[in-house]
Amino acid sequence: MKSNLISKSETSTLLKTVSEKWGIEFPKIKNLKVHQILDDAQIITGEGIKILKINEDYIPFLSETKMLEKFPNVTVDMGAIKFMCKGANVMRPGIKKYTEFEKDQLICIVEESQHKFLAVGKALVSSSELENMKKGEVIKNIHYISDKFWETGKIIYD
Repeated sequence: MKSNLISKSETSTLLKTVSEKWGIEFPKIKNLKVHQILDDAQIITGEGIKILKINEDYIPFLSETKMLEKFPNVTVDMGAIKFMCKGANVMRPGIKKYTEFEKDQLICIVEESQHKFLAVGKALVSSSELENMKKGEVIKNIHYISDKFWETGKIIYD
């Protein structure tokens, strides 16, 4: 795995892009480090920040709970957990409650008993459409506990 620091201008461009995509302001961060995991995936780390980049998508890393709390979320029942941790998408019957979100927005998936973050996904429908659904896929699972990014992320310390 190759890791390298990126320049100040690259750092500010990257933070600006992520902040626009996520609708979250970031404090000024100086030394961002990019860890190349796969050809199409990187983990970007810096002071108080860990971002997963897959192709052109920026995803908050699952270990960053303070960051994850700023995103819309859905709570899934206990039966959905083992499927989520194997990469399954979130299906309507497994959702217990949810906050408002739009289609294509990043959503955090939380389990109902401990309220721990299980996964981050992309909404396939909006929360208003979800109200009238009885079945079907709601969220595409992108990054979940125990996936290859999670395992690699555990060995990257800043």
